[in-house]
Order: sequence, then structure tokens, then C-alpha cells
Amino acid sequence: MRKVLIVCLMMLGITAKAQNGYQVGDVATDFNLKNVDGKNVSMANYKDAKGYIVVFTCNTCPVAKAYQSRVEALHKEYGPKGYPVIAINTNDPGTSPGDSYENMQKLAKEKNFSYAYLEDPNHIYTKKFGATKTPHTFVLTKTAKGNEVAYIGAIDNDQEEVNADKTTYVKAAVNSLLQGKKPEITSTKAVGCSIKWKKEGTTK
Repeated sequence: MRKVLIVCLMMLGITAKAQNGYQVGDVATDFNLKNVDGKNVSMANYKDAKGYIVVFTCNTCPVAKAYQSRVEALHKEYGPKGYPVIAINTNDPGTSPGDSYENMQKLAKEKNFSYAYLEDPNHIYTKKFGATKTPHTFVLTKTAKGNEVAYIGAIDNDQEEVNADKTTYVKAAVNSLLQGKKPEITSTKAVGCSIKWKKEGTTK
């Protein structure tokens, strides 16, 4: 009986971790998801990358919209330095029609996204990473172990873009990694809209 109880407790711990997603120091599994150009993209496609800025976002959330230009700026600044942005749409189009693949393509063209914008139609990687908001950002760095999570949370602490003294968490994390250091701040609370999950019993 005692052994059964221990096994059950261990399984509960594993389940809790899976539900919570990655923590700082975990190694992230690569994905293979469709980009707005119709081609599949994975982290392995970026042969010269030193790491990645993975942003779970969407078309429709006002907060995600407010960060679109900042996400573009991150890619333009850090992509050439080895930390490209890869954005992933978390929302189910059946629940949120504005987040359909066709609308992703329209938005990417309208805003002239220079980074990959991928769909995650069954929330597989949204759940693996543990994203809960749009936007929710994960900075990964290549190590001997694999793509290690170095930072999780908000892009900065200025959602309305009115604070001249804002803290740019993602930039600070990537700058530290480029210097061979661990980020001073490794996690913050993601701020944004709740993810629009697929209704039970539906598939793409």
C-alpha cells in the first residue's frame, strides 16, 4: 500500500510539472509547426542560432497587439546576433475565429513580420512550454544539454509603453546570454489575455 501511495504521489508530481510547463533550466523540445508562408519551421532550421526568443501570442488580444512592434524590434536587433524571434499563435480558431491561419497570414503581411509566425492548432507546444497568456515569452539558449530555458515571462514591464524607465526583461536576458552570463532576472509574470483553448471533443 505504501509503495502504491509513493508511486501515485510521484505520478501527481510528474503531471503537475507537465501542466505547469517548462521551468528555467529545463531543456525545451523542438517543434515543427506551419509558418504563415506555408512552410514548416523548427528551431533546428536556424543552424547559426545561439538561442531563441519564443513568443506565444495571437492576432486578437489587445495586449499582444500592443507588443507587435516590440516583438519585431527584438527580432531585428537580436536575430542577427543569433537569437531570432519565433512567434507561435496559441489560440484555437474555432473558439477565436480572428486567430485562424488565414488571419495570421493577413496580419503577418499587413505588419510585414520579418520573423516566423507559426500556428499551434492543437496547443501541443503551448502546453509543453506552459504558456498561459498572450504574449508569453521564453528565451532559450543552446547548451550541451540542448535548448535550455533561460528566461520565462513578460517582454517588459511597460504594457502601455509610457514608462521611460521600463525594464526590458527579454533584452536584458539575451544581452546577458550573449556575454556568457546567466540573466539576473530569470522569470516574471506574463501579462496579457488568457489563451483561447480548443473546446473538448473538437479537432482541426
